[in-house]
Amino acid sequence: MGNTPASITFEAIGTLWRIDIPDGLLASQREKIENTIKERIEIFDKHYSRFRGDSLVTAISQASGNYELPEDAIKLFELYEKAYDVTKGAVTPLIGQVLSDAGYDANYSLHPGILHTPPAWKDVMSREGRILQVTTPSLLDFGAAGKGYLIDIVAAILTDEGITAFCVDAGGDISYHSAAQNSLRVALENPDDATEAIGTVTILNQSICGSAGNRRQWANFHHIIDPFSLSSPRHLKAVWTIAGTASIADMMTTCLFFKAPEYMLQYFDFDYLLMKADNSIEHSAAFQADLFIQ
Repeated sequence: MGNTPASITFEAIGTLWRIDIPDGLLASQREKIENTIKERIEIFDKHYSRFRGDSLVTAISQASGNYELPEDAIKLFELYEKAYDVTKGAVTPLIGQVLSDAGYDANYSLHPGILHTPPAWKDVMSREGRILQVTTPSLLDFGAAGKGYLIDIVAAILTDEGITAFCVDAGGDISYHSAAQNSLRVALENPDDATEAIGTVTILNQSICGSAGNRRQWANFHHIIDPFSLSSPRHLKAVWTIAGTASIADMMTTCLFFKAPEYMLQYFDFDYLLMKADNSIEHSAAFQADLFIQ
């Protein structure tokens, strides 16, 4: 390997990706890795995007029947099935139609229409291994954990290439690994001013994800909508979670808008920091943030 640190940047799935490899890459290896990652993201997007007319998710929204899921779907569906059960249906991939009707649709119209409570999982689909049986066409959305899961896939590609130190950053959601045990300090973006941070936190061989109501906000909604009240939660301004994988961290940033962290910690291993509507802070003991606010 070369000694000059390598950085790969590109746009994909609607966000900016930056992959930093401090030990550097040979030119030939860099090109191979970048192409492999981009091709893998394209495959993932073609399966799970509800914004593409040629995606598997779009096909499921148009016709009932049996669908063969990709190999990577097993762990993703198992995570969603567990989150759905634990949150009593508050976190559901069936929120897709609600988001679309609220205006967060394939055309990004951002013009809310009439919203309807999504169906129960068991009423419209079931899964046996990689076969998804859909009895009623349903628009699925994997925004709660999809990006985190894709970050884990990219991290696995790097690991398979023998790279032991890297930072995968997809729009602020990060997977960071260092065999040399060099930690990474991450800024926590102020949900009231994206040019500022409310503090920093250090991670090592972990993932950190965040979610805030100021992102993708329109009318009376933001990107998280309660499937029962059909409104966006407002008691939290922002959530950050740290976990061993980006998929768990990403999923928890959504779950914590619906369930207390003490409850979720019975089922998942993570640390958290919550910024509430009144700007007060709550965090787990191991989430050792250096905060700039009181």
